[in-house]
Amino acid sequence: MLTILLFVLAYLLGSISSAILVSRLFKLPDPRNSGSNNPGATNVYRLGGAFPACLVLVFDILKGTIPVWGAYFLKLEPLELGLVAAAACLGHMYPVFFSFKGGKAVATAFGSLLPIGLSLAGLLISTWLIIVAITRFSSLGALVAVSLAPLYTWWIKPLYTLPVTFITVLIIFRHRTNIIRLFKGEEPKVGTKKAPTDDKTR
Repeated sequence: MLTILLFVLAYLLGSISSAILVSRLFKLPDPRNSGSNNPGATNVYRLGGAFPACLVLVFDILKGTIPVWGAYFLKLEPLELGLVAAAACLGHMYPVFFSFKGGKAVATAFGSLLPIGLSLAGLLISTWLIIVAITRFSSLGALVAVSLAPLYTWWIKPLYTLPVTFITVLIIFRHRTNIIRLFKGEEPKVGTKKAPTDDKTR
């Protein structure tokens, strides 16, 4: 019963779209209909610059960290922690408060992994930074980092490898349009102010 309650609360917290709310606060275009059509920190950066994007990033990370930390202190089992983390990500991807049109949940997934340890966070950030520095593709950096997350977790805390793998599959599935654009050479790079329009359900 406790796991179900935390699952629902994590989903509802994840459903609060900071990208949309911050964009409204700063009078920016709706990120669901502008830039890459993705309500996330990277698109908000394209539309409004660093400060609004940082606000979105911090809140999206907390959406993952808060429910998972709560579940951890309530002594839920690793698989149950994984379900809570997945619920937060699903809330970000399919927010009940915003017509189920959400983002890719990379920052929220990252936040949900923070309770595993700062060493895992450091490895994920380093991987993302290296890939982005080399290619300037934020989505590729996220895909590489999340793909390596189960391996990093197995190395640091093997007990959590299975739930992290589930989150990895979820994030990769949500990035399927980015993967197609990467292969076609149509994916916008970091620093690009304009991005091609995309499926508005992303």
